[in-house]
Amino acid sequence: MAQLSQGRLKDRRPLSIIDIGSNSIRLVVYEGLARSPTLLFNEKMLAGLGRGIVSTGKLDPEGVTRSMEEFRRFRALSEQAGAEKMYVLATAAAREAINGPDFIQRAEDVLGTKIQVLTGREEAHYSALGVISGFHPADGIAGDLGGGSLELVDVRGEDIGDGITLPLGGLRLQDMAKGSPVAAAKIAQAELARAKLLKGGQGRTFYAVGGTWRNLARLHMNATNYPLEVMHHYEMDPVSLMPFLRQVARGEVEKIKGIEGVSKNRRSLLPYGALVLQEIITAMKPEKIVVSALGVREGFLFSLLDEQEQRADPLISAAEELAVLRARSVRHAHELVEWTRRSFAAFGIEETEEEARYRHAACLLADIGWRAHPEYRGRQSLNIIAHASFIGVDHPGRAFLALANLFRHDGVFNDSFAPELKELATPRYLERARILGAMMRVVYLLSASMPGVMPKLRWEDRGGGVLALVIPAEFDQLYGERPAGRLAQLAKVTGRKLVLAVEDGPSISVK
Repeated sequence: MAQLSQGRLKDRRPLSIIDIGSNSIRLVVYEGLARSPTLLFNEKMLAGLGRGIVSTGKLDPEGVTRSMEEFRRFRALSEQAGAEKMYVLATAAAREAINGPDFIQRAEDVLGTKIQVLTGREEAHYSALGVISGFHPADGIAGDLGGGSLELVDVRGEDIGDGITLPLGGLRLQDMAKGSPVAAAKIAQAELARAKLLKGGQGRTFYAVGGTWRNLARLHMNATNYPLEVMHHYEMDPVSLMPFLRQVARGEVEKIKGIEGVSKNRRSLLPYGALVLQEIITAMKPEKIVVSALGVREGFLFSLLDEQEQRADPLISAAEELAVLRARSVRHAHELVEWTRRSFAAFGIEETEEEARYRHAACLLADIGWRAHPEYRGRQSLNIIAHASFIGVDHPGRAFLALANLFRHDGVFNDSFAPELKELATPRYLERARILGAMMRVVYLLSASMPGVMPKLRWEDRGGGVLALVIPAEFDQLYGERPAGRLAQLAKVTGRKLVLAVEDGPSISVK
């Protein structure tokens, strides 16, 4: 393998997955097998293999020809990217078509590897694993809409419950309904009536998986002027979503803001995806619709991890990887996690499990912007974090991570930047982001962003509501006006009386 650049994790061995769907075929090369996988290369083609399968029983001839040409390219790209292992998965169209076995044999010859043709049950299982891997924790019904089929499966934490495969993929539904939205709605309603598991999803989350639903969600983002262009964990309210779905189902997609960002091949399937989602909402009555960017491919990768790796927190794993790649000292980042934990406790700030996770991640990410010009470190950190391919974090949590690091660099009272993120963060997260940012600003002036100091700093109750940050005598020369000034900012955002003190030495009181 060629020498890795410093932008790559040195212990990772690339692998690739080719996903042969009814509408699209995609090659994804991953940096390596990890709890939070990172893409090295990603390309798809819309082959439309399942087009016409309802009437002919066969894969689309043109799609087959184009696929074989692309398989040669995908194999070469996988090798060029240094993938040491290539997995190939095929779903509904390939397993159901009369000429599916012949297609698979030809594809195996071109790709030089065995193709795993997933059963409907296996497809639902891997889709559920994809959702489980992307949310902390998952609890609801996962629905993976492809070109040929819809897989529905109940997920609760790490448990996968009942699942069902229905012939409601966009291409198939379009064929069955002969292009009629009215007929498509009746077919979807009848098929979904067989999915008894939807009743068990009432009041829970529906996880929308698949390209058609992601494109619908992106259009909904544009229509509602949503402030964060991140697809994973985008939440939609079912009640307010229905008028938008009805508009799309009527075929009025060309009038929707942002439609130019959807390929023409995909646009024709949007009404059918909208119809199916409408019927799911009616049958299930979910509390919310949440988009998952992870599906069968990521679920398959997740299945390759050992049990300990599967239990790892994906957000913390990804944040630590960024710290390894971009921070001045990973050890310092870990010390910051522990020091802020002790500081929150000293200030009497209680945390939920989720809030503690987010603080942990924010600390690991606190130094990733240090190579930027000092005047832009805050904004660069915010943009990297807000748009990073993190999983296991919702959008308000993502805003908290980004804002904590904006405040850490640009000051806790800087309200001129990213007003949309501040609104997305919620008042509670915004307040905690200021407090965490203020704590970071104090301790970075006492540690020079290097390890060894923070574990020896301690908070001491001096009585009368006064809290002292005590510097050990061995570091007495770190005492000064600048850290005292930062402590004054922390005092202001927390409403506490704070003192910067040296052990058995002088102190500066700040209010």
